[in-house]
Amino acid sequence: MNDFTKNMAQALFNQDKINDLLRKELQQAVNDLLEAELTAFLGYDPYARTGWNTGNSRNGAYFRKVDTQFGEIEIQVPRDRNGMFHQHTLPDYKQHSDVLESMIIKLYSKGVTTREIADLIEKMYGSHYSPAQVSNISKQMIPKVEAYHQRKLSDKFFCVYLDATYIPLRRITFDREAVYIAIGIKPNGHKEVIDYRIAPSENVENWTEMLQDMKSRGLEQVELFLSDGVVGMKTALEQTYPKAHFQRCLVHVMRNICAKVRVDDRETIMNEFKQIHQQPNKEAAIKVLHAFYDKWNRAYNHVIRNLKEIEPDLLVFYDYPKQIRASIYSTNMIESFNNVIKRKAKPKAEFPTEQSLDTFIGIQAMSYNERYFNRIHKGFGQVQDTLESYFD
Repeated sequence: MNDFTKNMAQALFNQDKINDLLRKELQQAVNDLLEAELTAFLGYDPYARTGWNTGNSRNGAYFRKVDTQFGEIEIQVPRDRNGMFHQHTLPDYKQHSDVLESMIIKLYSKGVTTREIADLIEKMYGSHYSPAQVSNISKQMIPKVEAYHQRKLSDKFFCVYLDATYIPLRRITFDREAVYIAIGIKPNGHKEVIDYRIAPSENVENWTEMLQDMKSRGLEQVELFLSDGVVGMKTALEQTYPKAHFQRCLVHVMRNICAKVRVDDRETIMNEFKQIHQQPNKEAAIKVLHAFYDKWNRAYNHVIRNLKEIEPDLLVFYDYPKQIRASIYSTNMIESFNNVIKRKAKPKAEFPTEQSLDTFIGIQAMSYNERYFNRIHKGFGQVQDTLESYFD
């Protein structure tokens, strides 16, 4: 009586023990078959002298778990150094392929590097993906990103936020390059990343091209644009959307002021400037702004002079319903999206090509739009009819 027969006899009256015994025997049998397959493929037994200098050899194994009627078994799938061996004992991992590829794309979008993804997938599922294979799977998103850039846009947005962030990109050398981003909120309160584009630096010419492209794809009317102080931005907006109004981001203005005053004065100036967007109406805000001029003009004449020059663009948000003012005096909403991109891009250190960066940001943009599809931005649902009345 061999060992298997003895063990079977002992387990005969306990179903759990029988299943455990059969599971272990099946696991050993499958692993033996896989090792035999590799031996037949290579043409020599493990450690045999005949295998020396043949140009290929064993290269460890990756682990894979397989469900059977007796429970889960752990399989060691052997590998050859040249990567040419393909086992036939087990069926391909089709039951997980779609899931794994979706996971790879999701991990890539989170900023995990291709090598880290390959290691993680192998440890979790036993499926071996090389970093190159992971990269190729992520490239499946390229046609979707191209379609995203070319899709027809809604004909009107109540407000559109414009801002640029910088991400490291390698061309010949690597440097941080500008990613131009436009996020809009429709009159019904639904928001989306309208589009983005990549360029070596931020300038009004690139913004103009992006605005014209948005208009050519169907975005005919915008009531309000919000942006920082890029030189020439207001002129570019007037050329493309002459009926739109412009609100300069008050947070950017405050940062600029703080950069030009003494450290000891910054906290006081910042607290006083914040009062400008916390007033009940435009008239009260004007009084606060002018009081700010009077108090600080002597100490910081050049700062106040610059502030007076842009005053027409500082309080435009007061012309709209109070329910949405908290959302339209700054570009904070788009900056939160920028911060997500930066955080997820940080593990990558740099992107090897413009296309890889484009794909990465495209995944973020489409994910954002999917997440907020049909959600109404705070305050907009209460004044939807009023916001619709601003359009023809």
